[in-house]
Amino acid sequence: MLRRAADWLVPAENPSGVVYGVMVIGALLAAESGRHETHLDTLLSAAVAAALYWLAHAYASVLGERLSGAEPLTAGVLLRALGHDWALIRGASIPLLALVLAWASGAAQETAVNAALWSAVASLVVFELVAGIRSRATPGELVLEVAVGMTMGTGIIVLKIVLH
Repeated sequence: MLRRAADWLVPAENPSGVVYGVMVIGALLAAESGRHETHLDTLLSAAVAAALYWLAHAYASVLGERLSGAEPLTAGVLLRALGHDWALIRGASIPLLALVLAWASGAAQETAVNAALWSAVASLVVFELVAGIRSRATPGELVLEVAVGMTMGTGIIVLKIVLH
């Protein structure tokens, strides 16, 4: 069951989309103060932002292909791009789920935002760890990979500190 969940979350076709989704929502939540909005406001704004990033990414891919003259715009081309970039929504679902779980457990809105933010940071570290293990990295390489994930996560935390 854990393997199926991992395979759903990080699809073989577009794993970078999952990483991008985690980072985008992490950065968005870092900008969130958590002091004036409600749980629902935060959840809805983050979900709408994730959907807009998903649509924008798919649209940019399709338009980029069309600008290079590769193919005309068709419903099939657009649907394939939307399907490919659905991985972004999968990644965004990690911090959004953390936000919902914190809300459901009765956490204050600011605490729920922080829980979601930290879930994004932890996800980046875990993704690096999994990538390192899958690539049969040496212990030194694994340390480097985890350090890169921690650096990216730290960037999200620094954004929160700078904005608040």
